[in-house]
Amino acid sequence: MVEIKRDIIDKLMAWKNSPRRKPLVLQGTRQVGKSWTLKMFGRDFFDDIVYINFDTMPAVKEDFKRTKEPLKLVRQMEIMTGKTIAPSTTLIILDEIQECNDALNSLKYFCEDAPEYAVVCAGSLLGVALNRSGASFPVGKVNFMTLYPVSFAEYLRAIDVQLYNAYQMIDNVMAVPEVIHQQLIDAYKVYLVLGGMPEAVSVYIDTKDWQEVKTIHDGILQSYSLDFAKHINNKDIPRVFQVWGNLQDQLAREDKKFRYGDVQKGGRAREYEGAIEWLCLAGLVHRVSAVETPRLPLSAYKKSNAFKLYLNDVGLLGRKFNLDISTVLTGDNLFTEFKGVMAENYVLQSLVRQFGNEQYYWTSGNKAEVEFVLQTDNMIVPIEVKADKNVTAKSLAYYRKQYSPNLSVRLSTLNMRKDDDLLNLPLYLVDKLGTLFTASL
Repeated sequence: MVEIKRDIIDKLMAWKNSPRRKPLVLQGTRQVGKSWTLKMFGRDFFDDIVYINFDTMPAVKEDFKRTKEPLKLVRQMEIMTGKTIAPSTTLIILDEIQECNDALNSLKYFCEDAPEYAVVCAGSLLGVALNRSGASFPVGKVNFMTLYPVSFAEYLRAIDVQLYNAYQMIDNVMAVPEVIHQQLIDAYKVYLVLGGMPEAVSVYIDTKDWQEVKTIHDGILQSYSLDFAKHINNKDIPRVFQVWGNLQDQLAREDKKFRYGDVQKGGRAREYEGAIEWLCLAGLVHRVSAVETPRLPLSAYKKSNAFKLYLNDVGLLGRKFNLDISTVLTGDNLFTEFKGVMAENYVLQSLVRQFGNEQYYWTSGNKAEVEFVLQTDNMIVPIEVKADKNVTAKSLAYYRKQYSPNLSVRLSTLNMRKDDDLLNLPLYLVDKLGTLFTASL
């Protein structure tokens, strides 16, 4: 199976070489490649790896319960694995660490008393665990990173190095050569249905077998459902399942604002807020809050009762839509059928990866709506998402007339160009927004 190089490896190398290195917590949803990435990092940049999994090796929890002293814990891990743990040259990987609160707490002592040891930990439900009542966590004693699904750029590098190299050279506002533009649009369309779950991407690159991709997506969705049953209080499980099962219906509407009454007739916020919060903390969904007044900071103007929920991976969204994979091969049917929601979910994933979890959209009652408004470098950038070449829409024009932003962005399948303050970008360039913002101002 093909190895997919992840961009986070560069950040992990910077962590390894930092003189102020602390134990590292790698967050990310299940099946996003955390364990594989850490093992590859250890294989390529350390002399050896010691791997502990608190889910498959539950007895280890007792060792962390007995002592928090790093040197004693290191000795116990050496005896357990039969390996010598050398400071700085052995990578200690503590996987599924959310299953052991004592191990989470021990990170404080590795930071304070044994910083020479390279300790990384991962967990698919760390966001939930760290917000759980009674959880003990060494605030200020760890470094954090988050691993997301494979980005379009990472996918491109894995499937076509030559095209990826051409893509990397796009760093200024100018039309992309048409032959390259069309190749990148074709790659984008495939990615939109494939998504970024590493196993699905790897299998597709190896086999081009969409049926196998579908099976992998189904398995991932099933593993998420098993987490609901395993990690949620019994009384809350039905509501999490209800919200999770209803997400694609919410997104299929022209107005994608989340409606509790669509989950269950007569449903109220107080009944489902906990379920939505759990899904957000688990990283399975991203909440995009509405703002009517686009001023800095956007967080001060968000409407807590108006939001949209997108999935963590566009490929999984397509599977929840029961999308016919053949639409990938038949022109633009995919885009028209789903009214742009797949493109929106794809764009949102990239915004989260680049700019953080707090994302917003702008609405002006029934007059207009812009898919995203991004706060970056002390400015607010409206971002309109058009799924194909039809870019005639009134909402962004209305926003620009009302607020006169320094920069506006329209994403579509058209080639790149700039008209005054309006930057038209092809959807495949969303991962390069930061670079192109700078180049266009």
